[in-house]
Amino acid sequence: MAVELNHTIVHATDRDASARFFADILGLPAPKPFGPFQVVQVDNDVSLDFMSGSGPVRPQHYAFLVGESEFDEIFGRIRERGLPYWADPMHRRSGEINTNDGGRGVYWDDPDGHSLEILTRPYGG
Repeated sequence: MAVELNHTIVHATDRDASARFFADILGLPAPKPFGPFQVVQVDNDVSLDFMSGSGPVRPQHYAFLVGESEFDEIFGRIRERGLPYWADPMHRRSGEINTNDGGRGVYWDDPDGHSLEILTRPYGG
């Protein structure tokens, strides 16, 4: 069997709100409860399992490879909500998208400060 990522735990201040934020912005099905988690299923059989914690959340980075039409839809939701976005992971190019490797990419933050990214071409391709 090949090695494949199955799920990862996303620490959140409010697991329900954070899971809904991810699902809504990315256009995914509503989160489903599973034990102490709210689970957001992405299209390649990987789930993001949101868990509320008692301490501060250490921000992580989550990148999603999407098609051109999905990019337009997700980016549209980012702009509709008035969320700040950047062309780079260091948040230096505010209000821009990037065109790395012949694709498009953009970064924005979730309510807990996790850095989210959508890109239409894998880096180095």
